[in-house]
Amino acid sequence: MSSEATVLKNSVWNGGRVPLGVSYGKMMMWFFLLSDAFTFSTLLVSYGYFRITAQPGWVSPEKVFEGIPWIEGVKAPLVFVGFMTFVLIFSSVTMVLAVEAGHHMNQKRVKNFMLLTIFGGIIFLSCQALEWTNLIIKEGMTMNYNPFLAVIPGGNPQGLHASILFGQLFFTITGFHGFHVLSGVVINIIMYIKTGRGDFQRRGHYEMIEKVGLYWHFVDLVWVFVFTLFYLI
Repeated sequence: MSSEATVLKNSVWNGGRVPLGVSYGKMMMWFFLLSDAFTFSTLLVSYGYFRITAQPGWVSPEKVFEGIPWIEGVKAPLVFVGFMTFVLIFSSVTMVLAVEAGHHMNQKRVKNFMLLTIFGGIIFLSCQALEWTNLIIKEGMTMNYNPFLAVIPGGNPQGLHASILFGQLFFTITGFHGFHVLSGVVINIIMYIKTGRGDFQRRGHYEMIEKVGLYWHFVDLVWVFVFTLFYLI
């Protein structure tokens, strides 16, 4: 009887083991990111489909994003959005450093790197706001009007404007991504405050910083695909 009890106690079926070696909170974050990835994938695949089938044609990214918002006479294709991309990727690096500092229970370094991550997110959102206002107010692009000429094989002698789907998809996808960045900034600010109060230090771990870091890295990764499809191809 005692030997049977010992077998049950040591069995893998009696609980006590964490699936996949991660905590419940991290696993739920991965599930959320997976569902969010399906949403972004659907939007980006739709973009690819409509770009191929749009009539009379699509726009040339070099023409749409050839300048720097609100600066006249300067043609520097992709420089502005390249800066935005650099800032967002760099903020991902500072988030990695914040997580690493948390592993060493270094409260001061966690605060410093979280602050840099927050600044990176704010700079990115500010640049996106400049880009949007420039396209809407200065260029006149809306969800229902595209001021840019269509790129048509063989030329466009009639001066036909590109499909309005470009503006609709651009504002929808970049806006949806921008909402994720804004949410991430707000969450990072909350984590920064909680770090400063010593909440995680008293818990004995900084797992919340890791979970927020997963979300932030996901947002940065999605931007790489958005950047490639809208600005490069």
